[in-house]
Amino acid sequence: MSDISPRETYEKIKNNIEMVIIGQSSAIRKLLASFVSGGHVLIEDYPGTGKTTLAKALALSVDFQYKRIQFTPDLLPSDILGVSIFDQKAGDFHFYKGPVFTNILLADEINRASPRTQSALLEAMAESQVSIDGNHYFLDDLFFVIATQNPVEFRGTYPLPEAQMDRFAISFSLGYVPPEQEVAIVSGFSCGNPLDRVLPCVSRHDVLNLKQYASQIRISEELKHYIVAIVRQTRITPGVELGASPRASLFLMKTAQALAVFDDMEFVTPEHIQEAAVSVIAHRMVMDPQARFSGETAQGVVEDILESLPVPV
Repeated sequence: MSDISPRETYEKIKNNIEMVIIGQSSAIRKLLASFVSGGHVLIEDYPGTGKTTLAKALALSVDFQYKRIQFTPDLLPSDILGVSIFDQKAGDFHFYKGPVFTNILLADEINRASPRTQSALLEAMAESQVSIDGNHYFLDDLFFVIATQNPVEFRGTYPLPEAQMDRFAISFSLGYVPPEQEVAIVSGFSCGNPLDRVLPCVSRHDVLNLKQYASQIRISEELKHYIVAIVRQTRITPGVELGASPRASLFLMKTAQALAVFDDMEFVTPEHIQEAAVSVIAHRMVMDPQARFSGETAQGVVEDILESLPVPV
């Protein structure tokens, strides 16, 4: 068993990923915060920005089982969860597990599948189990979904319903990197795929220890009230048709705890909450049509809320 500290575990994983993903320190920090806090991630960005590479780099860094599902309009729930097939010799049904039975699952272009297929992930993401033919099958303790969607293509897509958006702890985009960092990316691929050089740097025990340690990080009652006040404000702000749920408050607290570990602190600060707020809350909100036509966004609303609410001292 390894005896490295939780902070060292984070640093090792982060540094390993940054060998492949250049210029995305903030995105890596958010990804790992969600991973450590037990949530799931939705990445909405343009093709070729490194979404798939980021998921693979994380899986390789921790030596976890990794599977990828390319979501398409003809994808069925059984293609994700698995299927029961009758065994004539045994005279019984045998369940063949689908790709959801893994540690890190990349749901690529999730909005291309039908709502029925999208909903197949709901139970798995919320309860770490799937129900098939009346039987319950539990997923691994370290089950983590990284879903992606392309924001510029709308034909042949099915927008994720609010219930499924609420299952994702964090949503963010990678965006394009500055020219000098893009040159470094091109140079990195000149001698083969950098992913081929990524090796496991921490053990399963290290990751479980990190997750447990993060859950025990202290957070004051004042900061808990601050979190709830931020989330509650989204429900009463003009222009917001649907505010964030109590699940947003829970994940904002958990994400802030993970960020505190990354900063080698034993308690959560208001800065940790403010850092995570937009990524945790905005994707759960629905703006009314008039507000959208006026150019208002959920991200902007959350930022305004952070500026207007008094910060606990």
